[in-house]
Amino acid sequence: MAIHQPPTGARDLLPLDVAQKHWIETKLQDVFQRWGYQWIVTSTLERVDALVAGGSVRRDKVIQIYDSESEDLGLRPELTASIARAAVTRMAGVTHPQRLCYSANVFRKPPKGSASRQQEFFQSGVELLGAGGVAADVEVLLLLTDCLERSGVADWHLLLSEAGLTRSLLEPFPQPWRDRVRSAMARLDRLAIEAMPLDPALRDRALILFDLRGRPMDVIQQVGQLDLTPDQQAMLDRLKTTVDLLQDYGRATEQTLPIVLDLSLIQTFDYYTGIVFEAISSADTGHEILGQGGRYDQLLGLYDPDGNSYPGIGFCLNLEPLHRVLSSGERLPNQLPASDWLVVPAGPRARAAAFVYARRLRTEAPSLIRVELDLQPTVTRESARDRARARRIGRLAWVQEDGVIETETITKRKGPEAP
Repeated sequence: MAIHQPPTGARDLLPLDVAQKHWIETKLQDVFQRWGYQWIVTSTLERVDALVAGGSVRRDKVIQIYDSESEDLGLRPELTASIARAAVTRMAGVTHPQRLCYSANVFRKPPKGSASRQQEFFQSGVELLGAGGVAADVEVLLLLTDCLERSGVADWHLLLSEAGLTRSLLEPFPQPWRDRVRSAMARLDRLAIEAMPLDPALRDRALILFDLRGRPMDVIQQVGQLDLTPDQQAMLDRLKTTVDLLQDYGRATEQTLPIVLDLSLIQTFDYYTGIVFEAISSADTGHEILGQGGRYDQLLGLYDPDGNSYPGIGFCLNLEPLHRVLSSGERLPNQLPASDWLVVPAGPRARAAAFVYARRLRTEAPSLIRVELDLQPTVTRESARDRARARRIGRLAWVQEDGVIETETITKRKGPEAP
């Protein structure tokens, strides 16, 4: 057993990795709070029945754990189901809408045959609970846009679809061909659809649905030419209203929102009932799914003892792809912050006074400063200066055995003054 290696599918984040991840999370958290979202933390470990959300999340995606009481437990593969469970069971009676945000890790089994073995992922996201209607949809889409812009992601676009409409347009296909067509659409595998032994009329319909991708108004016009039921027409009208409002916002703010309507877009989790979307990067780093989400108006009812439900919509941003995209630019920190002070005891009897002075520096400065205590035996002041220079520390405090403090600047970098 290779105990010196992390388990398969896991990886360690070293200090610079953590600093860059924290930079991204801080940018996102700032945006969430500007939009009025409040933090929620749910359990990493949940009952498997809660995680699969009534079958909307495939059980084989859940990494399961069995406790001593033989209760089926699992690591969360996403946050929406856990937040829905917490909102229904722990936040009953609150006023709506509830704007909740999070930053957490999730765990998923990799698909069979997948080249990637990664099982742990980091996400930040939001859930807007108790708000239906187009205005709520547009708020979440614009919040996602704001997150990407403030993080400095330059080259991206938004794929937008309507889960209920796509699902209903697939209903003429008999099972199991419906699932196969749906899977081929999700994989963008046109050849698989062409090879299916379907009735020619159904194959043509599948290819029409597969090609419903492009400029929003062009796709809406194409769908409008199909033989739609009243319910399908209502879903299409709502989608058009959403697009119209987004475009009105773009004109008013002189922004071009990079929206592509793609009715072949099908999300991994099956609890979505309305709009679904993905933010895609097309930068030099390649195709990256930066975030995804959608509307789920029936999910919360699964966790209510009386079956009562209310609407919800949200998204998650995937921190690893965001990190890869931002790493190609100059926005992420490229080195760890250096300490401001190195406090050096002149000898063993000066160590207590050195600890006291280091505490004084940390607590009495008007803003955060980083203070290290030199733990190595110091023969000369020059050896202490060398250690400070090696660690990019700007100020040195030499503490004598009698408590006398002498300070000096080691580099030209400006640092906080001693109190």
